[in-house]
Amino acid sequence: MADALVDELDEIDRIAAGAGIAFEARTLCEIECGDRRLPLHAITLGNPAPAVPAIGIFGGVHGLERIGAQVVIAFLQSVTSRLRWDTTLHRQLEQVRLVFVPAVNPGGMWRRTRANPNGVDLMRNAPLEALEKVPFLIGGHRFGPGLPWYRGPADSPMEAETRALCRLVDEELLSHSFSIAIDCHSGFGVHDRIWFPYAHTARPIPHLAEMHALMEIFDQTHSHHRYVFEPQSRQYLAHGDLWDYLYLRSLEQAGRVFLPLTLEMGSWLWVKKNPRQLLSRHGIFNPLIEHRRQRVLRRHISWLDFMTRAASGHALWQPAGAARELHLARAMQRWYGGMAA
Repeated sequence: MADALVDELDEIDRIAAGAGIAFEARTLCEIECGDRRLPLHAITLGNPAPAVPAIGIFGGVHGLERIGAQVVIAFLQSVTSRLRWDTTLHRQLEQVRLVFVPAVNPGGMWRRTRANPNGVDLMRNAPLEALEKVPFLIGGHRFGPGLPWYRGPADSPMEAETRALCRLVDEELLSHSFSIAIDCHSGFGVHDRIWFPYAHTARPIPHLAEMHALMEIFDQTHSHHRYVFEPQSRQYLAHGDLWDYLYLRSLEQAGRVFLPLTLEMGSWLWVKKNPRQLLSRHGIFNPLIEHRRQRVLRRHISWLDFMTRAASGHALWQPAGAARELHLARAMQRWYGGMAA
């Protein structure tokens, strides 16, 4: 596969090799992919103290969705390049921990497949069953790796990639009193969506008020944005959702606030503007025309920068007392038709 060199993996290797005093890089595990062993890199910078907030930014969970990894890499490059001259960034990093995993599924990115080299969809791989009916196949299944959305064998350990990601989240996010996770995907609808748990049930999450408060400050700061902010359950339910699993684990730690979000880029709009993309399975999930790709990167880098600042300043917008009750009521009306929480 010498002619199938994945540029994103090369760039992640290059960034990791440049780690030093300003930022750290470590290999979470190595993934066997044919005759290759591909590293799963994590890059961290900022204050590791548990008292400060943390934000983790992830991409490449599905190997076909290269644009997700590209968005994470572009934002990481922006941050690391600014370290040379941006004193404001240096002050910000005293107050926040940043964690990057640009390619959670390096084997899938190398092979240009949604699943990892074992044929498992990592986003359906957690040991978590949906509480309500899920859509056939897309909601996760056990039929075998020949079909997409395969969860892996029943009663088997999670895949190496998901185990490594869970360890990292435990160490770098759930160890902090407040943390946010952002997982960058593409391939659903014509709108860019920001999803939050749950995916395994239509019930509201315990931190629904915090999600609504976060949405509100984003609306106020970027009044003309085009993101749709909603629980994933409004679109479909799924077995084995990794972020539901990690969020439920976070609830076991009293006083911790962990807000996992999924950026689901609306790739159908790219296809609508360039129908020839349908001739390529990669074109269904990625903008193939360069000026559109650059536009996508600029838009989402701006959002990731906002989210980093929101994590850093969470104490100023995170609701409490009567304000929290008001946010909860508004969230229930907006997303759940006013039903009781």
